[in-house]
Amino acid sequence: MNKNKIIVIDIEATCWDGKIPPGQVSEIIEFGICVLDTESGEIEKNKGILVKPERSEVSSFCTELTTITQDLLDKEGVSFEEACNQLRKTYNSKEYVWASYGLYDLKMIKNQCNIRNIEYPLSQEHINVKELFREVKGMSRKVGMKGALAILNIPLEGTHHRGVDDAKNIAKVLHWSLKNKKEAERI
Repeated sequence: MNKNKIIVIDIEATCWDGKIPPGQVSEIIEFGICVLDTESGEIEKNKGILVKPERSEVSSFCTELTTITQDLLDKEGVSFEEACNQLRKTYNSKEYVWASYGLYDLKMIKNQCNIRNIEYPLSQEHINVKELFREVKGMSRKVGMKGALAILNIPLEGTHHRGVDDAKNIAKVLHWSLKNKKEAERI
């Protein structure tokens, strides 16, 4: 397992302001991805893969939050299976540790793979950046990604709740956390 590079993923999913409408389910509509070089902090291969939902529609609340519209997904989205294939082919995703902010992304990806009987596209080695940041910072409570960036005085880049941008922002928090964890372990 290559540990010099970590794949950072942030998914966006269909969501509603209140109850899920009858017959719909929360589904992944974007994989935001980038690769973090753990030594240099360089972020590369930053991409967003838009995914067409099969059992739900993008609500106006979801569009307000993510800027993703049903029309955009209808025109540019791929199937969930194709998105998983792109992860495997473009990122060699089973060969690298991967990270997300919290466990939501991990659970959603595994759940959607199980429901659709699709091979899980990532390695079993996962870093929960939210927990790692809390631990390295010595905080008693976890904070959201936006809060972590504010604590580190790192400006939020792009649109919050857009996977392609959030993956890059998470990578910055991850790099800080890994660097400072190594320094703390040396003392």
